[in-house]
Amino acid sequence: MRHSAEDLLKTYLGERTGEHVLAGRTKRGEGEKIHAVIWLCDLRDSTRLSETIPVEDFFRSLNEFFDCTAGAVLDNGGEILSYIGDAVFAIFAMGGVERPLREACFGEEGACAAALAAARDARDRVDALNQRREKRGELQLHFGLALHVGEVMYGNLGVAQRMQFTVIGAAANETARLAGMCKDLGRWVLVSSAFPRCFPNQMVSLGHHTLRGVETPQEIFTLIDC
Repeated sequence: MRHSAEDLLKTYLGERTGEHVLAGRTKRGEGEKIHAVIWLCDLRDSTRLSETIPVEDFFRSLNEFFDCTAGAVLDNGGEILSYIGDAVFAIFAMGGVERPLREACFGEEGACAAALAAARDARDRVDALNQRREKRGELQLHFGLALHVGEVMYGNLGVAQRMQFTVIGAAANETARLAGMCKDLGRWVLVSSAFPRCFPNQMVSLGHHTLRGVETPQEIFTLIDC
């Protein structure tokens, strides 16, 4: 019964969060600061898609999309925090947290490398999915992905009757703003200036841009092979 409970919690809450709940760390407001790569990926033009196909087909399409994107996160050592509508919100935690994330606990370079590998993996999976969708006469799926690095607070939020583990902080907000720039800049992936420090030969600058709600313009990068 305990193994079944563990599997169920990890399926619905994620590896790290499920372990926190099993360990009894469920007090509202309880949390810890962690340093992580923050991943936010959402489906482009989902409103148009939902309006042009039956709801059952849209539901299936979302699950296929999550197979590609969330699946890439998990297979590369990341932790999915939540699905926000048609978006995947995830982290790649770095070392120095209260309790290491087993093999998914990286140093900065390792976390960034894992996140970039997951990004390319997600792109390849969506490309393969679109080939299958084309054969079925279905609309293509496209996405925008933002990757950022920063310190966030990871812990319990909500009301006593309904709580969830998530991360909050300036870095999480900046990731959301960065994701919103994908369409404006015509790129499927945008990364913050933290990444070129570790992987200068993989990045190309798109110049400095002002993110909504952030005063100082930020230099934004994309992958050189994109």
